[in-house]
Amino acid sequence: MKKLSARRRHPLAAVVVLLLALAATGGLYAAFAPADKAQADETAQSLAIKEGKKLYTVGCASCHGTGGQGTSDGPSLVGVGSAAVDFQVGTGRMPAQQPGAQVPEKKVIYSQSEIDQLAAYIASLGAGPITPTEKQYSPEGADIAKGGDLFRTNCAQCHNFTGEGGALTDGKYAPNLEDVDPKHVYEAMQTGPQNMPSFPDTTLPEQQKRDIIAYLHTVNSGEAESPGGLKLGGLGPVSEGLFGWVFGLGALIAVAVWVAAHTAKAKKS
Repeated sequence: MKKLSARRRHPLAAVVVLLLALAATGGLYAAFAPADKAQADETAQSLAIKEGKKLYTVGCASCHGTGGQGTSDGPSLVGVGSAAVDFQVGTGRMPAQQPGAQVPEKKVIYSQSEIDQLAAYIASLGAGPITPTEKQYSPEGADIAKGGDLFRTNCAQCHNFTGEGGALTDGKYAPNLEDVDPKHVYEAMQTGPQNMPSFPDTTLPEQQKRDIIAYLHTVNSGEAESPGGLKLGGLGPVSEGLFGWVFGLGALIAVAVWVAAHTAKAKKS
């Protein structure tokens, strides 16, 4: 009996065994779950690249080459990054209908998922600017006044003081930025599409880009107010005064001439 009592397990032994089993299970999960997730992400990325290559072959290779190396009809896409693809295809500029001084914005023909697949394939050809997240381009909490200063310093020479666009040389132009998606404004600053210079984070940090986006949303969007009536390019009292002087004074002169002419006819009769 004493021998059997000595072999009897402690009442807490079962609890300890259970805790050890749970710990072992947790350790196994910690060891394998991240690897499984990474493998799943890698598989999804590989699938996106594969599908993107198919889309590229059909819609882009005729101008940009079978491997994105470029041709006489289109530049190389190696190293342009996913942000450039998301901007160009997401605004309908690509695929282009025909070559010219500047490719205009038009109706988008790809879905966002297809654009993401194209962007994944182009990004696989060489490192470049990455498509921004919503947190990066959201104007919420940005400094509108500072954004205005930055825009007038870096952008107004081409896009006008409130982003309404303007003419450049040889048939080129700076497009109107009214109601442009904040993501596309951010991507344009990242990548420098067509005639626009690029503003990487080393030149224009992320916060300053958000400030500019907030300024454009305030002064040049469907929600912007113009208490003075017509904006006239948003140039302020100079353009408004000139408009009033030329057209207002011209109208007054025309009325005066009309009155004088009719007064003279009345006297003769």
